[in-house]
Amino acid sequence: MNIPGMARACALAGALVLGGAAPAWAGGPAVPLQASQLPAIAHGAPRTSEVLQPVSRSGREIYESFRSGLSDQACAVEPGDRWRRHFAHVPGDLANRPERLLPLFGYVLDALRTYHLPSEYALIPFVESGYRPGARSPSGPAGLWQFIGATARNHQVTMRPGYDGRLSPVESTAAAVRYLRTLHGMFAGDWRLAVMGYNAGEYRIFGALRNAGQRAMDAEPEKLAVPPITRAYVRKLQALSCLLVEAGEDPEWLEAIDQAVPVLTSAPLPPGVRRLERWAVRNGHDPALVSHFNPAVAEGRAGRAGSVEVLVPARPQDALAALWPADGPGPGEQAPVFIADASDVLAADSAARTHIVARGESIWRIARDYGIEPGQLLRRNGLDAGTVLHPGMVLQIDAAEPGDAPAVAN
Repeated sequence: MNIPGMARACALAGALVLGGAAPAWAGGPAVPLQASQLPAIAHGAPRTSEVLQPVSRSGREIYESFRSGLSDQACAVEPGDRWRRHFAHVPGDLANRPERLLPLFGYVLDALRTYHLPSEYALIPFVESGYRPGARSPSGPAGLWQFIGATARNHQVTMRPGYDGRLSPVESTAAAVRYLRTLHGMFAGDWRLAVMGYNAGEYRIFGALRNAGQRAMDAEPEKLAVPPITRAYVRKLQALSCLLVEAGEDPEWLEAIDQAVPVLTSAPLPPGVRRLERWAVRNGHDPALVSHFNPAVAEGRAGRAGSVEVLVPARPQDALAALWPADGPGPGEQAPVFIADASDVLAADSAARTHIVARGESIWRIARDYGIEPGQLLRRNGLDAGTVLHPGMVLQIDAAEPGDAPAVAN
């Protein structure tokens, strides 16, 4: 089988681990995958994470992505800080309402990490809206990021009769990330200056820097003459960061969030759909969850929205359809037989252990189960701390690490 065929086979094996059905055309001539081929799929071909979007991940994976992406790893606020007390409920909310909060938190983190932006920016919706996509303020701001109308239009958020794009996590997050990416560059990668600019406007912060005789690249933001509300904005994010970092030191909290939650992705809402909830049911989604994530078009508003993108849980069949053409294998390719049980692989090749990632597993959990360090597992598979595992990936447990001396036969 050629490399593209092998990569596709690996992806389809992942779908079977998830319980997804193989396409109708998979009943053709079968080519069994040998256990010895699986490491080649993981290393020589594109990894599953590069060719197949996952449909779920654990809350712990999302948290680990947040931790690894923090710009400031040390806590910058005192235990008695008022904003620590104000946001003390957030770790509990993540643990107690994981199906609503964690997928959206993960979606925002993914959008930020795409541009290598720090995780602190993913805390902004906690401050602005409590991570509620449909939040509205009596003074006018709306949505996850609480844009006012003028700001939304300036950042290309669609606003027209019958549709308010500020209430779309897809549109508003894309706009917020664009703006934060611009501010991050303007202020030499200092997230504190960037969020000050986000809150008060970049020109006001440039003026404060100039008046203080400071430059963005070596600024001391705490010494700038800025409005108290802007200074407090930074403190709020610092307090939230401290609370979540400290929560991660509690094994019970980690256990509470270590459950599978859906990966969210954008999908086009076809013109003519009148009720989002009915469309969700027809497409195999939980209508209540889809309605929660898309207040801009929920509750009968879809018919007035026109052509828009909605936020939905990813599905195995969507990934498979994108990975392999609808008409089945290409010329010279054959439909493979897939191994859904990792024990088949281990029995076939016990000399070098491998592990097929299952739904909800993390690097930390897999390493613990095999009695090795997470860092060892990452290095043995050419992964880094920011890698998100996807069901169906094949990990090398006993592979040599870079720099290891070759094994010597006795």
